[in-house]
Amino acid sequence: MSAPAPASAAAGSGAAPLLSVRDLRVVFAARGRRPVHAVDGVSFDVRPGEVMGLVGESGSGKSVTSLAVTGLLPRRAARVSGQALLDGRDLLALPQRRLDELRGRDVAMVFQDPMTSLNPVVPVGLQITEVLRRHTPATRAQARERAVELLARVGIPDPRRRVREFPHQLSGGMRQRVMIAIALACSPRLLIADEPTTALDVTIQAQVLELLKELVVEQGTAMVLITHDLGVVAGLCDAVTVMYSGRVVERAGRRELFAHPRHRYTAGLLAAVPRLDAPRDAPLRPIPGTPRDVLAWADGCAFAPRCPAAAADCLRADLALVPDPDGGADGGADGADGGADGGAVGHEMRCVHPVPEPGHDQGRGRAV
Repeated sequence: MSAPAPASAAAGSGAAPLLSVRDLRVVFAARGRRPVHAVDGVSFDVRPGEVMGLVGESGSGKSVTSLAVTGLLPRRAARVSGQALLDGRDLLALPQRRLDELRGRDVAMVFQDPMTSLNPVVPVGLQITEVLRRHTPATRAQARERAVELLARVGIPDPRRRVREFPHQLSGGMRQRVMIAIALACSPRLLIADEPTTALDVTIQAQVLELLKELVVEQGTAMVLITHDLGVVAGLCDAVTVMYSGRVVERAGRRELFAHPRHRYTAGLLAAVPRLDAPRDAPLRPIPGTPRDVLAWADGCAFAPRCPAAAADCLRADLALVPDPDGGADGGADGADGGADGGAVGHEMRCVHPVPEPGHDQGRGRAV
């Protein structure tokens, strides 16, 4: 699958990570029920000027990871452990007051569902100016002008009229763009975008993606992009982290991952995407089963029940994320593009029987 150049020219510069997530774990516990391990030992780095894609099916733990990093999970229901270091400060250990100061200014998030994220009884313009008044010295008039500029920048027509309207008066795509405008208001250093283009048509989607690219390139913003759209990943991301059942199963630079996916789950996601160069009558190849068909990681590979190459040795408890011994062939090419594959990101996988490299035969029969 071919892919355009990544968004950032700074990702391969070797800069220190802006955000370092280490061994992040989130357990939801309710009285009388078994604990649910929604995120299980997730680690990743995001550097200034880099876009890291967090990819996986619904229920893989992507959104819970982002909510845990930003301190937005309910404390009574969720047990969060690990570290989320922003410039060396652990976001998970900060008091609520310090988190409130950082969120909106240094760290911003575009939520997946704008209708439930926007206040339905407050005009959208006031919801944008609220962020500006809290985190910048802008006056009321200056904040209102800035709100108009932001709405125009995300492609909303007649922004001076729209700032006075309520969320229910806007279309779903417009509400999503308002969410993006709120997130961009203070030019955050870290932007977490959870499915930012889901409700947009292809024209507006391209405009929003270009806007996000500009933010990353011009201001050196680090961005975590949560999406199921691998086309967006191909056009915007420098590095890709693939999650399944709460754990990272593969991590690589964008070009390396698309050219040589090694985990069977990653290969299945790519095979399920329609291709323009495929015959018109070629059937799609979905991954069999559902995300609920999993083993506990303590019993082996969680993907084994859905994997066409699963064998008896997949059922081992010490399945670790390890470097791909055959990976990195395209690192030099990606380095020329300035992407993360030029050395900042290696190729790692959590798989006993990975997809063989071209020219290698690794046939395995299903045995579990």
